[in-house]
Amino acid sequence: MRYLSAALLAFAFGGSLQAAECPELLNHDLRKLASEEEVNLCEAYRGKVLLVVNTASKCGFTDQYEGLEALYADYQSDGLVVLGFPSNDFAGQEPGTEAEIQNFCRSTYSVRFPMFAKTVVRGEATSPFWRDLADASGSPPKWNFNKYLIDRNGHFVAAFGSRTEPDDPELMDRIRDLLADVDKP
Repeated sequence: MRYLSAALLAFAFGGSLQAAECPELLNHDLRKLASEEEVNLCEAYRGKVLLVVNTASKCGFTDQYEGLEALYADYQSDGLVVLGFPSNDFAGQEPGTEAEIQNFCRSTYSVRFPMFAKTVVRGEATSPFWRDLADASGSPPKWNFNKYLIDRNGHFVAAFGSRTEPDDPELMDRIRDLLADVDKP
């Protein structure tokens, strides 16, 4: 029995080895914005540094899309991925359909970083991913454009509030430190 392959063991126990290795925080399947396509966070982003942001198109912080896209463009090749989650949870500032949100983000801010389905990020109906993120960070988002940093191992590192711009020195230092740590996929 001790010589069974990992694949055979995974099959024998009714699951995949990858599922067992997936960090809990990334163990979610999420739908892409304005699409039926689902993305498994482990499969798509394991080994990447993630900046997770709840977004809104009609917020005083909406212009942060520009900085988030610039950050993504500048550091994507180093392993950074910005993940956007439109949410209407704060003062109804994301009222549009997913197609309208996608069009706004692309045409106004040239957003190319991954965006996911309109999501509930606080309260009783919070999505499981955002519930896990709130548990890991100790706090759900307090407003639009909260930022959560996740390391290459899928562990929560730090949270930054809405007023923290994407080019904030402290945020940038944390991102650069995590990107430099390439030995921990």
